[in-house]
Amino acid sequence: MIWMWIGFVLFVLAMLALDLGVFHRKAHVVSMREALGWSAMWIAMGLSFSVFIYFGYEHKWLGLGTAPDQMAFSPTNPTGINDGYDAALKYVTGYLIEKSLSVDNIFVIAMLFGFFAVPAIYQHRVLFWGILGALAMRGVMIGIGAALLREFTWIIYVFGGFLILTGLKMLFTKEHEGDLNENAAVRFARRMFSVTERYHGQHFFVRVGTDAAGEAATPGAERARDRVIEAAKPGALLATPLFLALVMVEVTDLIFAVDSIPAIFAITTDPFLVFTSNVFAILGLRSLYFALAGMMDTFRHLKPALAIVLLVVGIKMMTHTWLKAMLGENFNLYLLAVVLLILAGGVVASLLDRDRREPEAGAAAK
Repeated sequence: MIWMWIGFVLFVLAMLALDLGVFHRKAHVVSMREALGWSAMWIAMGLSFSVFIYFGYEHKWLGLGTAPDQMAFSPTNPTGINDGYDAALKYVTGYLIEKSLSVDNIFVIAMLFGFFAVPAIYQHRVLFWGILGALAMRGVMIGIGAALLREFTWIIYVFGGFLILTGLKMLFTKEHEGDLNENAAVRFARRMFSVTERYHGQHFFVRVGTDAAGEAATPGAERARDRVIEAAKPGALLATPLFLALVMVEVTDLIFAVDSIPAIFAITTDPFLVFTSNVFAILGLRSLYFALAGMMDTFRHLKPALAIVLLVVGIKMMTHTWLKAMLGENFNLYLLAVVLLILAGGVVASLLDRDRREPEAGAAAK
């Protein structure tokens, strides 16, 4: 089984190296066409991996599917072992839930980039390193979560209750942007490093006296005065505002992971299914951001839909034994259909609301 994990991690690292080292080697503004193309590729890759999951669990490749899954126990499956069909269905359901929850993350990232005024040409770099850190953090959190579930099976109800509370909070409370300069992570970063006033190319750090410290915020622009650099000693290492944006992207993902990881454990407690569905959902986050960044106001009803998804998943986690006995072996298929229906409803409601608001805005303009 360890070789399957090693192989998957190496595959992910190879894809990330190809992304940054070949296709995005030079900083540039990501166009809508490019973003949609990469989004389609990542989504196709994520869904296609379910075929590997099916055959891997069906034939127990390198030990896949040999450990019991707490969400698989039933009168007809007393061992709790996932076959190929069950594993593939749980993977797709988990991938869909993680992908949909990442959309809410995109809204927050757009707000962060707006607050820090991150130039569009450098946003991809922040997202790349932010997602690389997110993969490492989620791997650790999934490992901890799986270990807790093995030792304390009752903790699954704690996770379920937490998801219900989170869904209710998303549904009934409004988020305010606030002043991110007062954020604890930003204040800590400023205590650790002196931060330049301006962006200096795509650098997270600059050293006083080097060419990087003199780069302007945009290519071809004249070198802008930066009083922090002028006041620093030669050779001093300074952080740039791009580093602060990266810190907040990492913190944001950590917060969202606290919600999304219990959600996937409601589908399956198999660590490999949990990790792979999370990874493929996150890998497409960068391109999905650039595809949706200009349409944030359009999907205003998607957030309530995501809150309802969390409520449904939390209730499922709390009552999975009873629901499985009542609904039978196609229980996870029904859950997938319900999640799809809720998300589709959020999208349709958003589009209808947009069509209603456009004539009203036009009439008000006149």
